[in-house]
Amino acid sequence: MKTMPNSTTSVASKSPFGQLIKQKLLLFIIYAILIITAIAVLYPVLWIILGSFNPGNTINATSYLPETLTIKHYVNLFNTTNFLIWYKNTLFVAVMNMILSTLLVISAAYAFSRFRFPGRKQGLMVMLVLQMFPSFMGMIAIYILLLQLNLLDNLWGLILVYAGGSIPFGTWLVKGYFDGLPRSLEEAAKIDGASHTTIFVRIMMPLSVPMFTFIAVNNFIGPWMDFIFARLVILSDRNKTLAIGLFEMITGRTNNEFTTFAAGAVLVAIPITLLFLMLQKYIIEGLKAGANKG
Repeated sequence: MKTMPNSTTSVASKSPFGQLIKQKLLLFIIYAILIITAIAVLYPVLWIILGSFNPGNTINATSYLPETLTIKHYVNLFNTTNFLIWYKNTLFVAVMNMILSTLLVISAAYAFSRFRFPGRKQGLMVMLVLQMFPSFMGMIAIYILLLQLNLLDNLWGLILVYAGGSIPFGTWLVKGYFDGLPRSLEEAAKIDGASHTTIFVRIMMPLSVPMFTFIAVNNFIGPWMDFIFARLVILSDRNKTLAIGLFEMITGRTNNEFTTFAAGAVLVAIPITLLFLMLQKYIIEGLKAGANKG
């Protein structure tokens, strides 16, 4: 004898009240995940900020309701270390890498997107394969190459390493964006006598501001706190970057200035935070464009 389905249960599950409960439950789960993620992200940030104002030399004594606050660690950072030199070197590397990498990426992406030439598919495949391997796998080769070019302990050597490493990923991303732009605009400009350079500068670039901004910001942030390649290339104190200088403050048995390190970490985060706040509109648009066009 066949059992009839429970019509009461099926009707209840399809009722507006049941659907409302499911939506509320799903919304609760989403908000719970977002709150937990926000706490996990903001907890160490708040701890570092409070630690930078902690009177002692250790972050373990930091409290969320400290009895006293001090700025002596910020003062010591400028008076007893070469923090300004590290900051200047890192800013120079980040800005120059942003300019050079962005120019290389957008020019390569435009060429691969709009021109057909021998080796085009092979070049794209090589760049795709290169993205599968960690960049530090070529550290020995990079070291030998920079040694032969007399670019060891040179900020320009570090910039060239960063610029070369940003080409594969950035080219594929921007090429996908260019592929989504209508070719009719370029064809109309060619009829009017515009050259490829004019088309690129006056048509493609204004239409691609969000993507260019995203690439530029990424190329700025990449070297800002990179440690591996900076440690490999930079050898002298005068060329140290922020990552190397701050790392050496808390390494070794005699280096225990953790609160001074926290103060330096706060100052390092300020430019990146301001950059994101000012350009977040373009960054979001660039991310959406890179996801939708290709």
